[in-house]
Amino acid sequence: MVKNKMSIDEQVAYLMQGADYGNEQMKQAMAGELKERLLEAEKEKRPLKVYCGYDPTAPDLHLGHTVTMRKLSQFQELGHEVTFLIGDFTTLVGDPSDKDKLRPRLSPEKVSENANTYADQAFKILDRDKTIIKHNAEWLSKLTFEDVIHISSNFTVQQFLTRDNFAKRYNNNDPVYLHEFFYAWMQGYDAYMLDADVQVGGTDQLFNIITAARKLMSALGKKPNIGITMSILPGTDGEIRMSKSLGNDIPIAGDPKDMYGKMMSIPDKAMGVFCRLVTRWTPVEIVNFEADYSSGKIHPKDAKMKLAREIVTIYHGQEEAEKAEAEFVRVFQEQGQPSKMDEYKLKPGQSLLDVLEAAKLVESRSQARRMIQQGAVRLDGRKLDDPHAEFPGTGVLQVGKRHFIRII
Repeated sequence: MVKNKMSIDEQVAYLMQGADYGNEQMKQAMAGELKERLLEAEKEKRPLKVYCGYDPTAPDLHLGHTVTMRKLSQFQELGHEVTFLIGDFTTLVGDPSDKDKLRPRLSPEKVSENANTYADQAFKILDRDKTIIKHNAEWLSKLTFEDVIHISSNFTVQQFLTRDNFAKRYNNNDPVYLHEFFYAWMQGYDAYMLDADVQVGGTDQLFNIITAARKLMSALGKKPNIGITMSILPGTDGEIRMSKSLGNDIPIAGDPKDMYGKMMSIPDKAMGVFCRLVTRWTPVEIVNFEADYSSGKIHPKDAKMKLAREIVTIYHGQEEAEKAEAEFVRVFQEQGQPSKMDEYKLKPGQSLLDVLEAAKLVESRSQARRMIQQGAVRLDGRKLDDPHAEFPGTGVLQVGKRHFIRII
């Protein structure tokens, strides 16, 4: 299907793919508004103005961060105007949407450093020439105290205390700081200043987008934007949201072989959500893909290889994806070792724990102990089970299924 030749109904299906509101009635309402706005834009011969804001709280992105970027890319494919908004001012407040405690505030310097990294990584998905980059400090930093009072008067404390994270903290007598209430309307003010037709975000942004932004835009005399809130991508465990701190993330700037291997480690049941949230496939292509492996027409392993190849191709190109697949087949299906691997110089007196940590094969010593207890650490194929014993000597050290290093 040629995406720029889609009918309006096909466009709505494509753009609502992966959207989640926790409420089917709300989803249908947003889909209906999106259809009306697309028809209106077509009649007026103008693109929709679409944006998503990103608070640069960390320098590196994983696949979970890219879900909304993929949605922005779909709007670009259909000829709409996309703004990548860097929340350099909202980051100074800290988004409390998915937190049950106060989010640490970052320095302006750290925010700026992270923002530059975000934009560079985002262009692995978005069309650099067609993407507008803006910073919300441009308007938020200029609001007067009178402006803040006027805008805040559109919301009640009760509205914020209905949110699970605030309610939990309030009921536990944990502090809820006044400035945290500002975040939602600051995001709404972004939508107002950008004159947005559509705002994209995660389901954790539902209140900010559907309640705060739409209410504020209406109060300030503009047509409320349509909210497209995307499902949260699970990690490699297929259960919990992808997070670097949980160790279930798939970095987009990492090694293509590692990315391919991590994609192959996701459970079969998670393939559908990965297809809908982080591939370039259309709804029809996804339906066919799921039907093929559900019916047995294609083996789940082969289906997952197709999915892994698609993901690696997006971020590293087709050639690297093919190399990563060939390496995976050789190592895991033929029970071989990687053709190339890093080396680590063994130091006298180092224990197994010391080597695992120093060679950066684990995130922490506690993770190293877990891997050893699970029998996942081997030297030249021999299981190592004593974390405190002196490391036995040189050879190929394997941790889990994917990590190899040559000890010299």
